[in-house]
Amino acid sequence: MLLVTLASTFVYAQNWPSKPVKIVVTLSAGSTSDILARIVGDQLTKSIGQPFVVENRPGAGGNVAGEYTSHQAPDGYTVMLASISSHGINPALYAKMPYDALHDFTPIIAIASSPNVLVASNETPVATVKELITWIKSKPTDTINYSSAGNGTSMHLSGELLNSMAGFKTLHVPFKGSPEAINSVMKNEVSFMFPNAPNAIPLAKGGKIKMLAVTSAKRLSWLPDLPTVAESGLPGFEVTAWFGFVGPQGIPSAIVTKLNSEVQKVLQLPAVNEALVDQGFEPMGGSAADFSLFMKSEIDKWSKVIKQSSIPKL
Repeated sequence: MLLVTLASTFVYAQNWPSKPVKIVVTLSAGSTSDILARIVGDQLTKSIGQPFVVENRPGAGGNVAGEYTSHQAPDGYTVMLASISSHGINPALYAKMPYDALHDFTPIIAIASSPNVLVASNETPVATVKELITWIKSKPTDTINYSSAGNGTSMHLSGELLNSMAGFKTLHVPFKGSPEAINSVMKNEVSFMFPNAPNAIPLAKGGKIKMLAVTSAKRLSWLPDLPTVAESGLPGFEVTAWFGFVGPQGIPSAIVTKLNSEVQKVLQLPAVNEALVDQGFEPMGGSAADFSLFMKSEIDKWSKVIKQSSIPKL
């Protein structure tokens, strides 16, 4: 009986996918997650021969998409582009989660990472991180606002980390996605934010916002003149967003192996690699087991950061 079950599972996996695959994205259209999902999904559509269709389910820093995905059939036809928010930060930040980030999902593959960039509106009277800190400290508490793509996002935690390390308090204004949050900076409705690099760089080059620093440990090779936050007066400041495919718990291992292999091939294509780097992404890859261990380490890391920074539970 066991052999029959294993054989049928193998045949099912061999025929996968025989219909479109849904990629659930945690943020709105035009966000960093959305950009990455479409780059990878479009190439998977070409290489596998079935459509990989992006479905945006923004809200609660990825919790809306996570809850939805965890309740889908584990047949390989629904995957989610998990992020540092949905599967790294949220388990420590939210008092009550609608899913277990480790046990309710099947890890598939880490896809890419991207640092955040500290940006300010053109009307904010600063040009450096030190000037921003000095300016904020000269204002009454909670009178300076910063935006993010939602509670629990790496953008939100970057702002809270800045508050904690710089010794002031600014007011967090969450939106449902990066485009709306960045738009609030361009309109000077908020003074600054920490968008992911793919969203920030084109707007900064177009003169619509000012880039002050990058949140990675080292300067970016394609932006060598942009300093890190750490070297700008806050040693130890580091936040890097990451993204990867997960599915509902229980996806057959043969499907996981097949999708992992297909994504690895996509990431190694020169055109895809170039597109990711141009957008500010660093390709990742690796096995499903590697991704599982990575997500656990991220949950442990952010639990400590949130506790040490005294960030209140949501």
